[in-house]
Amino acid sequence: MATDVVTNSARAEVLRRIHEAKGGVADAEMVRAGWNSIERRYRRKATLPREAVLELLEDRLLDYDARVVRAGNSKVAVTVARMLLERRVRRMVVPAGVTPEWLPGGIEFVVDEGLAATELDRVDGVLTGATLAIAETGTVVLQNTAGQGRRAVTLVPDYHLCVVRAGDVVETVSEAMERLQATAGLATTFVSGPSATADIEMTRIKGVHGPRFLDVILVG
Repeated sequence: MATDVVTNSARAEVLRRIHEAKGGVADAEMVRAGWNSIERRYRRKATLPREAVLELLEDRLLDYDARVVRAGNSKVAVTVARMLLERRVRRMVVPAGVTPEWLPGGIEFVVDEGLAATELDRVDGVLTGATLAIAETGTVVLQNTAGQGRRAVTLVPDYHLCVVRAGDVVETVSEAMERLQATAGLATTFVSGPSATADIEMTRIKGVHGPRFLDVILVG
């Protein structure tokens, strides 16, 4: 007990000295003023034509070893069926609230209702929508919401097929952050290509942090 008192007292003294050296504890107004005074010279708005933004997203995703195809609004299910056939996938998990028109016949779709990780590991893959995509970084942004589901659903299966609406593609990270402000309280995952990592010898390994394979259908 005595040791704990001494430790806490020493910690409090260290923190007191740090606060004193920094001019005291900042209040909310000081923090806000400091934040607003930061110069922001980075690009915050799109500069490319709309089609160029979509092409940039495709280019980035392909560079990350993902597959990308385009589909009209009425052709999503047909495109999903073709891509799953090419992947030899027969059993997919989908989050609650996924758009029914995206799901073709001939595939077993299992709705996630709190499936355990071991159950998620037994499916061939997952199909979801997306909140938005960032062209300059080749990033798909997923949130814990209807049609996208909880994080485990998109991390455990070995394959992820993601449907992204063209209207939800932005050019810059700044635009994405601005759009995400409205749903900032939701769990959010940023996906840039299939999961891949490398050890100290630069041996590239897929699937350590998520799906080894990523396909994206760009709709509209």
